[in-house]
Amino acid sequence: MIDPSEKRKEIKKKLRKLEGLPTLPPVVQKLNQMIEDERTSLNQIAELIEKDQVITTKVLRLANSAFYGFPRKVSTVQQAMMLLGMNVLKILIMTSSIFEIIHKEDVGLWEHSVGVAACCKLLAERLEIKDPQELATAGLLHDLGKVVELVVLREDYQEIVKMVAQGEDPLRAEKALLGLDHAEIGAFLMTQWNIPERLIEAVQAHHNLELAKKYKKEAALIHLSDFLVHARGYGETLYHQIPPLNLNTLKILKLSLPEIKEVIFALEPRLYELKFFTEELKRELSPS
Repeated sequence: MIDPSEKRKEIKKKLRKLEGLPTLPPVVQKLNQMIEDERTSLNQIAELIEKDQVITTKVLRLANSAFYGFPRKVSTVQQAMMLLGMNVLKILIMTSSIFEIIHKEDVGLWEHSVGVAACCKLLAERLEIKDPQELATAGLLHDLGKVVELVVLREDYQEIVKMVAQGEDPLRAEKALLGLDHAEIGAFLMTQWNIPERLIEAVQAHHNLELAKKYKKEAALIHLSDFLVHARGYGETLYHQIPPLNLNTLKILKLSLPEIKEVIFALEPRLYELKFFTEELKRELSPS
């Protein structure tokens, strides 16, 4: 069997070249240049995105989903930009193809990811953490590393599934076989994509809060959302049981158990709406 430290190097090399992953839409490079240019107006950015009808459709579909929970329909790219912010819009454009892969390859993982996104948004709003839509997006990406395992490291992923079926802890199985776990893989890929550090650290530390240096609250928020969505049984991941909850989470977020109960009640209608969103997506993506 390959040495995990060698395997780790090999995986990072693949991710640096984005091997086996969908190519980024051509609009991304131009978008990055425009964002960095202070003379560019929001109007010009919206016009650039709208030239690509496929990207526009994907972005508006995600912007209108229940995990962002906007009260009114988002019907233009400019509206999406104002409501979501430039960071989130850019991430949605970059990852829209990834979400199609995850939806086709593993609906359970997709449902879990959108459930965690919805819970992150609710918690961030309740705790008045800035840019709750960014945290919803971090929730959406928290298992990005599993998508990489599924798509780029398929044989290794099947081996991990076998180890977990035999009773091994999923994170330990990943580290034993790959030399790193899905949280580190996801964070590494997000770094390659120049996604904001706040979201990268939150994703990297969502199973191990000790890894969070600057953004402990954000990491704790994803950790708790992941736990609650697993406990609710919404979607499926490699965890056949509820993953452990780090008890420091409640201290970091200054949350009481009655408050968590309120979040669970508020989450339920969002999850119900997301079921419809998933069904709609399934119909759109299935060959006619």
